Amino acid sequence: MSILGTRVVRTEDPLFLTRGATYTDDLVDERLRGAAYVTFVRSPIAHGRITSIDTSAAAGAPGVVAVFTAADTEGDGGLSPLPPPLPMFTKGMDRPPFAKDTVRFVGDIIAAIVTEDRYQGEDAAELVDVDIDPLPAVVDPRKALDDEVLLFPEAGTNTIFTIPGEFDDSVFDDCDVVVTREIVNQRLAAAPMEVRASAAVWGEDGRLTTWISNQAAQMAKAALVAALAVDADKVRVITPDTGGGFGAKIGADLEVCLVAWIAGKIGRPLRWVETRSENLVGMTHGRDQVQTIKIGGNRDGKVLAYRLDVIQDSGAYPLFGALLPALTFSMATGVYAIDRLQFRSRSVATNKTSVAAYRGAGRPEAAAAIERAMDLFAAEIGMDPVEVRHRNLLPPEVFPYKTKGGSLYDSGDYAAALKMVTDEVDYPKLRQEQAERRARGDVVQLGIGVSVYVEVTGGGDESGAPKENATVEVHPDGTVTVLTGTSPHGQGHQTAWSMLVSDQLGIPLDRITVKYGDTDLIPEGGGTMGSRSLQQGGVAVHEATTELVQIAKARAAELLEANVDDLVVDTDRAAITVAGVPTTAITFAQLAEKEKLSVRKVFTAPGATFPFGAHIAIVEVDTESGKAELRRIVTVDDAGTILNPLLFDGQRHGGIAQGVAQALYEEVLYDDDGNPLTSTFAAYPFLSATEVPSFDLLRMQTPTPYNPLGAKGIGEAGTIGATPAVQNAVVDAVSHLGVRHIEMPTTPERVWTAIQDATGGQA
Repeated sequence: MSILGTRVVRTEDPLFLTRGATYTDDLVDERLRGAAYVTFVRSPIAHGRITSIDTSAAAGAPGVVAVFTAADTEGDGGLSPLPPPLPMFTKGMDRPPFAKDTVRFVGDIIAAIVTEDRYQGEDAAELVDVDIDPLPAVVDPRKALDDEVLLFPEAGTNTIFTIPGEFDDSVFDDCDVVVTREIVNQRLAAAPMEVRASAAVWGEDGRLTTWISNQAAQMAKAALVAALAVDADKVRVITPDTGGGFGAKIGADLEVCLVAWIAGKIGRPLRWVETRSENLVGMTHGRDQVQTIKIGGNRDGKVLAYRLDVIQDSGAYPLFGALLPALTFSMATGVYAIDRLQFRSRSVATNKTSVAAYRGAGRPEAAAAIERAMDLFAAEIGMDPVEVRHRNLLPPEVFPYKTKGGSLYDSGDYAAALKMVTDEVDYPKLRQEQAERRARGDVVQLGIGVSVYVEVTGGGDESGAPKENATVEVHPDGTVTVLTGTSPHGQGHQTAWSMLVSDQLGIPLDRITVKYGDTDLIPEGGGTMGSRSLQQGGVAVHEATTELVQIAKARAAELLEANVDDLVVDTDRAAITVAGVPTTAITFAQLAEKEKLSVRKVFTAPGATFPFGAHIAIVEVDTESGKAELRRIVTVDDAGTILNPLLFDGQRHGGIAQGVAQALYEEVLYDDDGNPLTSTFAAYPFLSATEVPSFDLLRMQTPTPYNPLGAKGIGEAGTIGATPAVQNAVVDAVSHLGVRHIEMPTTPERVWTAIQDATGGQA
């Protein structure tokens, strides 16, 4: 019986749950003996002109080894400004290593202090005297488009990147009903459990070794090589255990580059770990789109045209966040057959923390927009939102299907997913209960929200089709080592990759070691992001193991004097035997004793895959206080073949919780001067288990034809489906009072205000 598809308990958990994993800040390594500590001095002003920096008092403080500012990065051996990561972005928006003349957000780095003791750095940082003449700040991305306040005057604009689109209103001419509304997909903090951290040391051979809490060692190395302007063979990146990333730990942040550079300048190993407040203002944020939707169709429920106009707030310095609208565009029409799509986006710089990838990265924004639009359209024509969706879903026979946004959907059955969740909750009965509460005028009203989504996982990039490598080696002692270019930070790769090997070789899971995140050991790899790991990294492990079995059979045939076609794998004994003659056998370990038994395989996928699903959320809203509580959420998340239901559902749990958090609680806020208002967990309403019910997880499996496992990505699906379902549910609870929309997060204040606005204060 195959182990694949079974609920195998995570083999890595005993380590995490007993003596603890080794995170970057926990490292005990001889190379870091005598390490000093780095503390960054950050701007308290969102936008201003630096008139002077006096570090003399800090330099004389107890324990201070050195102080660095912009002046130290100039000349030979200096550090050049970091250009925007993509060539299509507007030129002239480089980020200097240290703010020299201008600060552009609260958190901009002005100086770095190196101290013998970590806490001496915090004291010394307060002694750095920085004079900043405040400049007007631009916080609203809509105002940033006006270019009245420029972050980079030399660029002449705040616009970083655009997807141009011509808006022709004639596409709505034959629609019975047209609905237009601006909605905001708010700014979120990634807030991983482990904040950012790094350690760095330069060896006597002139090589840098740096440990980084990161999702992709190989990408981090490439960023460091570029930033430090050194040869690739001079840098080694190691990622210890990583406590969450959610997309915000891709690449090498400026802080990581500075720690490495300073370590070289002072010839001493260094460590850096940020505080939680530093993380909330210094680590990249996610989402932050202002979307204007326009949807039109007929009163029979058929949608004919859809327009999405996006303004992407990219923060102070252009990063991947400026490109998020491209992903939003590709998924704009979601699961629906809409013939006419118009799209435009403009990504702008503002005096806020930069935006980058965050769980879903552009796809949740697309799903939120189209799912809100479908509910607005349904309300306008007076049709049940589930029925409207059924009348517009793409049928299962259309796949592969090329969307108006350019995506090529591989497989799906959206109607089946929607039917499954509505059947599970007894949708008609819920609507009946809702009607009864409304008829009685209950204070607490029932809201039912639905979303049907499709997303893209495991896409390629400008370098070509998506690919990943793996090496599987059997050792003479019967153990196995797997090298993978992916990099776990909570996903359970040790368990999953071991299952893939054990399934074919019969070697027990506890005899298999998975290694990752060391660029000397695994020079190539794409890391873990975009829900790519299983469908590329896992498949590479599977194919390497398959080839290893074939090699083993060929060697066994010679040793056993048998025809290779007569040989089979006996997984009970981790051996190769002659079919029908079980006494004639040789184990994989015995074969490895005679000759190295190892295979490296690169799997290249034909393209991205498109997981899908349906979520239905049931909320109760107190119409007097505005407080919304999630009572139940039922989801189908179809990501193709399921390797391990325990890991699969774990990913769904985390994703759904984050999606619910966006709909109900989380938002990064700034005041009009660009001062962050949510820089601690006391102010940023981070969701905990007490705020959500148990999830009802239904199961569908529609394998993709793009890989031999039939697997798609599941890492971000829950986030994409849950957010619009919960937001729609909150609006639905008070829609009978005339409310049509409530921005996220749907806080009690926003819900109460929406009710008062709709009823003229009579509710």
